[in-house]
This record gives sequence, C-alpha cells and structure tokens, in this order.
Amino acid sequence: MKKSAFYRILLCLIFSSFCFNSTLAQNATFTELEGKVIDSDTKTPLVFTDIVINDSNISTVTNSDGDFLLKIPNTFLEGSITISHLGYKKREVKLSSIKNHEKILLSPAITKLNEVSITTTTKGAKEIVEETLKKKSSIYNNNNTLMTAFYRETIKKRRRNASLSEAVVKIHKQPYNNLRNDHIELIKARKNTDYSKLDTLALKLQGGPFSNLYTDIIKYPEFIFTAEDIPLYTFSFGNSTKINNRQIYVINFKQKEDNGKPLYYGKLYIDAGTLALTNAVYSLNVSNKELSSQMYVRKKPRKVDVYPTEATYRVNYRTTNGKWHYAYSNISLTFKVNWKGKLFNNTYTLNSEMAITDWEIHDAKLAKIRSKLIRPSTILSEKASGFSDPRFWGAYNIIEPEKSIESAIKKIQKQLKRT
Repeated sequence: MKKSAFYRILLCLIFSSFCFNSTLAQNATFTELEGKVIDSDTKTPLVFTDIVINDSNISTVTNSDGDFLLKIPNTFLEGSITISHLGYKKREVKLSSIKNHEKILLSPAITKLNEVSITTTTKGAKEIVEETLKKKSSIYNNNNTLMTAFYRETIKKRRRNASLSEAVVKIHKQPYNNLRNDHIELIKARKNTDYSKLDTLALKLQGGPFSNLYTDIIKYPEFIFTAEDIPLYTFSFGNSTKINNRQIYVINFKQKEDNGKPLYYGKLYIDAGTLALTNAVYSLNVSNKELSSQMYVRKKPRKVDVYPTEATYRVNYRTTNGKWHYAYSNISLTFKVNWKGKLFNNTYTLNSEMAITDWEIHDAKLAKIRSKLIRPSTILSEKASGFSDPRFWGAYNIIEPEKSIESAIKKIQKQLKRT
C-alpha cells in the first residue's frame, strides 16, 4: 500500500441514509471489575494506563477519565493484575484485595537529575531513532499472532456526539520481521448515527480499525518515517522518564523549517536498554490547508470546503516475555467544514481508538473464513449490525466509555426501548 493511500482512507464525506438493528449476547463465566487509576500525589486520573491480568494476555486500558472495566475469567480470580503507566512505578495488585469501583493509586517514578540530561549515550537522537526502526527483527514479536481488539469510533459536531461505532475484531498480526500486511476480521459491531446533527452531511471514517493499526510505526514506518523523509526532520533529546523502572529516552522530532509539505511533530519514547519504541505521541503539521486537506478528504460535495485543523496520534506498545507488540492507539482529527454561500462554519471531531485485549500465537497465516475479513477501504458503520444493551459484548473486554459517550449510549438505549 502506498503512503498516500493511508492518508486518504481516513475521512470520507458523503450523503447517506441510516438504519439499525438490535442484537443480544450470551452470558459467560467471568467477573467484571470496574475501577479508576489516579496519581497518588495529585489525585488526577491517569489516561491510557495499561492493566494486564498476570499470567495471561488479557488486558485493557483506562479511558480519558482514568476509568476501566476489566472482564476477568473466573479461573483468574485468585491471581493478580499489573498496572503500569509511563512515568510511574509499576504496581501489582491481588484481585481478591480490590473492591469494585476502587481508586487505584500509582506513584510517580523518581528520575535522577543525572539521568535526565542523557549522559548515558554517545549516540545522537537521530541515530537512536534510526536504530529503533531497524530493531523489528530482534525485539518484536515475530510469530503469527491472533489478537482480539476493541475498537471505538466517534464523530462529534462541536461538542455533541453525532455518531458512535464500536466493534470487536480479530487482528491477524503478521510477524514484525516480514513485509506482509496485517488482516482484520470483524467479530461483533454496533453503531448509531444521528444525521440530524450532521446537517445532512455524513462524515465517515474509511478504513475503520485499519487506520489505528497503521499507527504501528514499527510495522508500518512508511506512513511517517520513510528513508526519504527522515532527513526532513530535526531530532533532539527531551527529559528522560521511566516505565516499569526502566529508563526511557524521550526524543522530540519536527520537520525542518525549509520544507513546506505537511509532516509530523511529536515525541518518541524509546527504551534506553533495548532501543524498543514503547510509546509515540505525534501530530500532523496542518498549517498548509490545501495540502493537508488532500491527505485526508477522499470524497465531498462540490459546494463544501473541508480542511483539518488538528490531527493527533498516539500508539502504545507492550512487552511480553521480552518481546514487544502493538497494544493501543488513538487518533483524533478535527475538521472545519465550510458550505459555500453560508455564513457559519461547522467543526467536526473524529476520534478512533483501538486496544488489544487478548492475543495468542496462531499457526494459521490467515482467517479461514475470508468473508469475515474487512478491507482497508471498509466503512465500519456500514458493516455494523446495530446498537444494543451492555450485554451485547458478553465476555469481550472493551474500553470503558468516557462520560459523554456513556451519556450517548444511555440515550440510544432509551430510544431503542421506545421503539
């Protein structure tokens, strides 16, 4: 897939109609644990915190409010969970000692001053990044892996939710040391769109879960750091931090001022010992409206001008038995929509996130039922079967919805009861 194809799958503006159905799920032998992870000093919520059931590959992440919901198979109830967050001390807690809706405290990791100033390496920031991108064959998972993931996609007009799609998918993750693309199998999905809030203009994310999967910089470096693009960036060291008591290089990057095409700027968090990429947070330079619009907008009415005002990305990795793999990503895109001849503009925010909630080594190279595979050009809301009650997901782990999404779900459920 060419680099431009990744950008152009992110947004599609078209006119469309709407309908939905309901589906119910079966019960399973699991226990739900709800809680909140907060900073022990400031008591502020910790966003995107990893929560993993020990001796398993089952996991979840906290939402933007620091809340989480973890569905634990009853066979693991006597075990414990590990809670980790960048810049904080890892904590292991026995499940039997946690009360439901409990606030779990994490303490900031102390970073000594002499470690902050990067005195432990003679390599430059750019050289470290280049070595990190070459590490995929040695420190990343090189087995065929079947990953279970939860995906959520929301569209807001100003601050009001206008569209919500969610799905459980199976990712047929190819080894990091080969060039084969990953495949995604749709397991369960639900959606609801209120087109009255979209002024008959329907924003749709073309690519769905693939858009988040392509933020895996190690597997797909061509979408941000090609060999041709790296010389166009300036790399520098920021203050280092810690994760799981390991020193992490923080490398800032931005495009050089003499280059006019839209490139990225942000931070790479790289393990100082292994040079593994642990996290990345970055944004697209959207100062050139025309060029940045061409990267995202695939289809739109003639009388509408659309351009991004913000495009931010996050990707997190997790390590198991010394091997790293993709764990979570978040994309947030904000667009201005101008109708020619109209006085007022509209602002739309499209957010998508995907979290790996379980995985296993898988001998088969591809899904046996090819009809369940979705394409990178798929619009998820057109594949979804409808919206239903919370039991819809059964034993699948999901990302706990933030307050505004939770409110939208409750409204949808009330509408379903009336109809």
